[in-house]
Amino acid sequence: MLICLPLVAAETSDLLKVARASVSLEPDLLEWRLDTYQLVTDVPACLDALAALRDVVGDLPLILTCRRYQEGGSTRISADQRRQLIGAAIQTGDLDLVDIELSNHDDFIQTIMDTAKARHVKTILSFHNFDSTPPKDFLYDRFFQACNMGADIAKVAVMPSNFKDVLTLMDATLSARENGLKIPMISISMGDQGRITRAAGSLFGSDITFANSGTTSAPGQISIQNLRQAMAALSPAENG
Repeated sequence: MLICLPLVAAETSDLLKVARASVSLEPDLLEWRLDTYQLVTDVPACLDALAALRDVVGDLPLILTCRRYQEGGSTRISADQRRQLIGAAIQTGDLDLVDIELSNHDDFIQTIMDTAKARHVKTILSFHNFDSTPPKDFLYDRFFQACNMGADIAKVAVMPSNFKDVLTLMDATLSARENGLKIPMISISMGDQGRITRAAGSLFGSDITFANSGTTSAPGQISIQNLRQAMAALSPAENG
């Protein structure tokens, strides 16, 4: 799996500080959680911060996420504001990927995806549930829904109530991969019980995981150093 580090900061100076520290840890990707930025409703300020961020991260792939409040976002932002902001950010050419939720209206999703495609920006279509883990069939369908809507990457992140819920997510992930899902997946069970999915997700078909570099964007994220050790220990090659 590729390892992504989230960038969570309210102010530009802190954002760039976190970015420099994260780059030094040599992740595969970075994700700017724009919904945590205090000027998130100020489009010019966000674009200035994005330009400064790109200067710091160089060629490292950068995901932009302005998470809906209903799916774990830090700030209540209207759909029109988010659409304008995300679209303007894509147009700068400073992004590699953008994450938007499947729960958005179809016209919102299509507008962002069309803009992203025109600028050669990849799209992650995501589903989050911070309260529970839906049944396997529901999760399985979310992976294929994202694919059928034209996503480049499908993401599902859910909260377990017990370890059986963790197995439910991994079962849905493995079934999606074995039954022909053609795009990369991000599959995460959050919280302490779900930590194993962050290290062992690749064994079930997940392609990207999120680690902690000092700031976290979701419950259960592991430090990148510990995550790398766990991934190495669980690697089939490591175990013969």
